Amino acid sequence: MKSVQGNLEILATGKIGRLLWDYSLPAVVGMLVMSLYNVIDRIFIGQGVGQEAIAGLAITFPVMNISAALGVLIGAGASARVSIMLGGGNRRGAEEVLGNSLVLILINATVYLLFFGIFIDRILILFGASQASLPYARDFMLYIMPGMLVMNIGFTLNNIMRASGYPVKAMISMFIGAGCNLVLAPLFIFVFHLGIKGAAMATDIAMTIFAAKVVWHFMEKDTTLRFTKGSFRLRWHIIIGIIGIGAAPALVNLASCFINVIINTRLYYFGGDSAVAASGIFVTVTSLLTMIVVGICQGMQPIVGYNYGANKLGRLHRAYFLATIWGCGITALGTILGLTCPSVIARAFTSDPDLISVTDNALTLSTVMFWVVGFQIVSTTFFQSIGKVWKSIFLSLTRQVLFLIPLLLILPDHFALDGVWLAFPVSDAIATIVTAAMIIYQFRIIARNVKNASETHSEATKIALQ
Repeated sequence: MKSVQGNLEILATGKIGRLLWDYSLPAVVGMLVMSLYNVIDRIFIGQGVGQEAIAGLAITFPVMNISAALGVLIGAGASARVSIMLGGGNRRGAEEVLGNSLVLILINATVYLLFFGIFIDRILILFGASQASLPYARDFMLYIMPGMLVMNIGFTLNNIMRASGYPVKAMISMFIGAGCNLVLAPLFIFVFHLGIKGAAMATDIAMTIFAAKVVWHFMEKDTTLRFTKGSFRLRWHIIIGIIGIGAAPALVNLASCFINVIINTRLYYFGGDSAVAASGIFVTVTSLLTMIVVGICQGMQPIVGYNYGANKLGRLHRAYFLATIWGCGITALGTILGLTCPSVIARAFTSDPDLISVTDNALTLSTVMFWVVGFQIVSTTFFQSIGKVWKSIFLSLTRQVLFLIPLLLILPDHFALDGVWLAFPVSDAIATIVTAAMIIYQFRIIARNVKNASETHSEATKIALQ
C-alpha cells in the first residue's frame, strides 16, 4: 500500500521531465523491438530477394493489420482490465481476464486464419497484388500465418505481463524474440536460400520462442497472475469488458488496413510494382519513428490521467507540451532524413537502381510534413488519457480516413504518381490544423472547469467558516 501511495505521490509532485523519461523509456524500447521484426524482414528480403519481393511484402501489410487489429482488440482491453482489477484487489478477476483473453485469441485466430487460408489469392489481388508480386505475397502469407497466431498470443500476454507488474521482464521477452529473428532471417534467406519464405519462417520461430517464454511466465508459481482452473471458461461480462476497451485501437488498425489497400492500388496503377515496393520502404521507416512516439505517449498517459483527475492544470500542460516536443523531435528526424538522404535509406533495403530512384522521390515528397505527425499522435493520446475516447478516435481517423482517402483519389489524377506521395503531407497539414483547434478548445474547457471547481471550493470554505 505504501508503494502504491508512493507512486501516486510521485505522479502528483515529481518533476514532469524526469517522470516522462522514466515512464516512456521502457515503452519506447518495447515499441522499437516490435518494429525491428518488420525492419529486419524488409531489409533482408530487399537485399536477398528483390524488388518484386518487397512489393509483395507491402501487399501483405493490410492482411497483417487485420490480424494486428484483432490482437489489439483483445490485448489492449485485457491489459487494461487486468490493471483495473489488480488495483481493486481482485486477483481472481484478473486471472479470469487472463484465461479468457487466451481463449478469445485462439478463437479469433482460428476464424481469420481459416478465412485467409481459403481466400488468400483473392484477398491479395483485392489488396493490390500484381502478377509479378502475387507469388511473393502468397508465399510470405502462407508461411507467416502460423506466426500470426503466436504473435497475437505473445503480444497480448506480454501486455498483461507488463500490466501485472513485470515491465522489465516483458521488455526482455521482446528482446529475446527480436534477437532470434535477427539471427534467423539472414540465415534462412542467404544461407538456406529460402527467399521470402525464409523470412516468414524466421519470424514464425522467433515469435514462437517469444510467445512460449511469455506463456511460461503465467505458469510459474511466484508470479502475480497464473493460469488457473476455471479461468478459461468464457464469461460474457469479461468478454464485453475486454472488447469495450480494445475497440478504439482496433478500429484505428482496421482503418489503417483500408487505407493501405487504397494506397497500394493507386500506387500500382500509376507506378507499378516499383512504386508499391517504395511504399513498403516508406511505411517501414516512418512506422519505426511513429512507434517511438507511441512509446512516449504510453509514458505520458499515466502522468496526464492522474493530474487531470487531480485538477493540476499546470502539470497537465507541462506533460502534454513536453511530450509534444519530444514527439515532434522524433518525427522531424523523419523529415530531415527524407529530404537530405532518401537514397541512402533506399539502399539499405535494395540495390535495384530503379527502385532506389522511385524511393528517393517518394521519401522526398511524402515526408515534407512528417514532422507534425508527432503532434498529432501525442494529441490523440492526450484525449484518450483524459477519457475523451471519441475525440481521440476522431483525430486518429482524420489523417488516415477523412483527409487522406479523398486526397489519394483526387491528387493522382492531376499529378500522377507524385500525387499519391503528395497526399501524405497535404493530409498531415490539414489534420494538424484540426488537431490544434481541438487541443486549444479542450484546454480552455479544462481551465474553465478548474476555475469553477476552485471557486466552488472557496465558497464552500467561506460557508463552513461562517
